[in-house]
Formats: sequence, structure tokens, C-alpha cells
Amino acid sequence: MRLSTRIGLAVGLTVPLLVLASGWLLLRLVDHDLHRAEDQHLRTRATAMVPEARSLLRASLNGRPKVADTRERLLFSAALDVGVRMIGPDATFSGGPQPDASVPLPEIATGPVTVRAAGESWRALARPISTPRGSGTLWVFSPNAADQAQLRLVRHRVAVTTLLAVPLSGLLAWGVATGATGPLRRLGRRTAGLDPRTSAARLADQPSGVTEVDELAATLRTVLTRYDEQAARTAEALDTARSFSSAAAHELRTPLMSMGTNLDILAAHPDLPEPDRTEVLADLRTEHARLLNLLVMLRELGRGDLVEEEAFRTVDVTETADASVADARRRAPDARIDLAAEPGATVHGWEPGLRLLLDNLLANALAHGRDAAGRATVTVGVRRTGDEVVVTVDDQGPGVPAEARARIFERFQRGPASSGSGLGLTLVAQQTALHGGSVTVEDGPSGVGARFVVRLPSTGGPLPAHRDWLIDTVGTNRSQSFPKDAP
Repeated sequence: MRLSTRIGLAVGLTVPLLVLASGWLLLRLVDHDLHRAEDQHLRTRATAMVPEARSLLRASLNGRPKVADTRERLLFSAALDVGVRMIGPDATFSGGPQPDASVPLPEIATGPVTVRAAGESWRALARPISTPRGSGTLWVFSPNAADQAQLRLVRHRVAVTTLLAVPLSGLLAWGVATGATGPLRRLGRRTAGLDPRTSAARLADQPSGVTEVDELAATLRTVLTRYDEQAARTAEALDTARSFSSAAAHELRTPLMSMGTNLDILAAHPDLPEPDRTEVLADLRTEHARLLNLLVMLRELGRGDLVEEEAFRTVDVTETADASVADARRRAPDARIDLAAEPGATVHGWEPGLRLLLDNLLANALAHGRDAAGRATVTVGVRRTGDEVVVTVDDQGPGVPAEARARIFERFQRGPASSGSGLGLTLVAQQTALHGGSVTVEDGPSGVGARFVVRLPSTGGPLPAHRDWLIDTVGTNRSQSFPKDAP
């Protein structure tokens, strides 16, 4: 059922009810006004007849019939258009319209009362009459026939008005509602052809002049925008999943083939000499550890590509760095790892991602930042500079050549002697980009080793529009998701 039809039916039912309620109130008011006018007339006539009624009662009690007859005619003449009944101790005089003598009269009241008999009704007013020889009661009657006729006329007109109000109000409301819902129908026609699955066309911003319709159109545009955003995120998630599968298949092939070869050697030569067997088992452990590390790193890259804005909150980088350094000290008890951090260095960020960033910087320093004697000395610094937090990681290793500093953050870039996955610094670059920051590599502060510098804005910013760190086309897509001043 159309909205205009619903409105027409609702009004067509509501208006007659209102008319009936108003008619009932009108009938009550008319009845009250008629009774009040009639009662006032009775009081006026009763006041005019009291002297004649008293004279009639005296003449009747004194035994003067001729005088009584005269006084009775004068009483009836004063009654004019009302009925009168004079009830004395030993006689009753009545004339004009009134109930039958057999109809019992009510007790004397201060005001007019209603007397009903044989389907008729009268308004009656009683006045006590007193004389030295006795007392009586003067009753004045006025029939309600005229009042009832007027009430029936009003009731009839209310009924006719109600019957007319049903179709007229319904049609009028339907017509008004049809015109009022015109902008809504036009909006429906504009949105009928929109299919976000097959077309990129969207609802244009065309004000209709009706606030509710414009708000509905704005809501539809918001819904379509969110649909597009979710569709884009779903497509990115599918690309990430495909890239994860492709990267995993490509990178796991070598360690799996190596492990297969070593297993074939062990199976084919059960009597392999102990030194050779030990070497093969050591190879297997190394490849197994590399395989696990690679899977973990790929999983973390996928998490970074799919993290949402809702996961970001205020993070104390100092506390995160302290936890990361403590964990690194447990993993490498022979290394010296110092932390110089200012308290209260907070950013708006994703805590697991920041922890991942620090863990990988420390792991890189411990793996590649050892001096010629094999000692690892790492210094981690956290400080606030203006509206950003700066994290530095210094080591005492051979450093990073200037020509290699632009490539070490690329995926699967490993040094000649590295046994890692080649994804640790890629994760550092990814997390830095997610937090709207930058990462650079410099010479160590004393000219020895390397210094990694990560700059993170305190307030954060919107997430990159494209996060594709698992996609093969690294060189093409890094410019979309990595800051310009980062390598």
C-alpha cells in the first residue's frame, strides 16, 4: 500500500471520529444551554405567579369559592405558556401542559427537575406557598418537546457531517499526501537503477527542498559509500590472501626442497657416518626454523594489510620499547641492549604493530649489528620531538652501504650471509607507513654501525588508502602506501 493511500485512509478514519467527538460535545453543550434557558423561563414565570397562587390558596382555605375561581383564572393567565399546578391542603388547581395527576412528583428541590412519564418529559419547578391558615406548593411545568426536537436536529446534522467527512477527508488527504510524497517517489526512481555490484554510478546530490527526503538521500549516499569502502577492503583482503599464497608457495619452495633432499639422504643412507648425519640434522633444523620464521612474517604482513582504524588507540611507545627490550635481552643474553627513553612518549597507534616494529628492529640489530668480535651492543632511544615521537636503534656492526639503504625494506631482501626471511625490515616499513610515519637508515652516531630512525606523528592520521605489502609489484605499489621521505 502506498504511503499516500495509507495517509488517506488514516485521515479518512480519524476525521470522522473527531467529528463524532465534536458532535457529542456539541450536543452536550446545546442540551445544557436549552435546559438553562428553559429553567430561567420557569423561574421567571414562577416568580410572577407566586402572588396569585398565595391569593388562590387563601381564598380556598377561607371557603370563598367565587374569589377562588377569580384567583384561579388570574393564576392561569399569569402562567402564559407553561403548565401550573397549585396543590393545597384540601384542593388542587391545575392548568396548561403538565404530567398526568397520577404521575408522582419528586421532592421539592431548590432548582428545576425533570419529570418523565409515558415517553414524555417536562421540566418542573416547585415553589412553597405559605398563608396564615395553611401552606401549599406551586408547581410550574414546561414540556421538553421543543428541546428534544432541536437536539434531534443537531444529532442528525452531526451524523450527516460525519458521513460526508469520511470520503471528503480521505480524498483530500490522499491528494495532499500524493503531492507531498512526490520528492520521495522521484528519489525512488533515481535509486531504482543503482546496482553497486555492476555499476559505479552513484546517487547525485540533488536537493529536493524536503528535509526528510534530503536526509534519506544523504543516508543512501552514505550507505553506498560504505558499501564501496567495504567492497574495496574485501578486494584488498582477497588480493592479500592471493599474494600470501603466492609468496608462501614461492618462498617455501627452497627450504622445503632442501628439507626434502636432506630427508632423502637420511632415508637412503641409514648407515651415514655420525658427523655427516649431524650436519644433515643441523641443516634440517636451520631450514625448519627458517620456514617457521617465514610463515610468521608473512602472517604479520597480512595482519598489517588488513588492520582497521578501530584497532588504533593511544599507545605509550616508551612502555612498548621497554617490553620489547626486555624480551630481546631474554632471547640474546650475551648481547648488551640499552634503553634511553623519555616517559610519556605516546602516539595514536596500533600497539601490536608498534611492538612488531620494535621487535624486528632489535632482531635486525642483533643479527646484523655485531662487531668483528661477534659482540652485540644495541642502544634503543625513544624521545618526543615537537608533535612526533622518534625511535632510534643503534648497533656496532658493519653498517648499511649507502647504495643498499633504499632496498633493505623491500620484501625478501636478504644479505649474503643472512638466514632470515627477508621480511623483518619490510614489516618495519609497513608498520611505519600504517602509522603515518617514516623510517630511514643512517650511519651510527660514532661513525660505526647503523642507526635506524623511525618518526611517528603523535596524533596519527588516516590509514593508507592502499596496503599491498604482500603484492608482487613492490616497486609499483610502495609509492602509494609509503611516505615520500621514507626509503
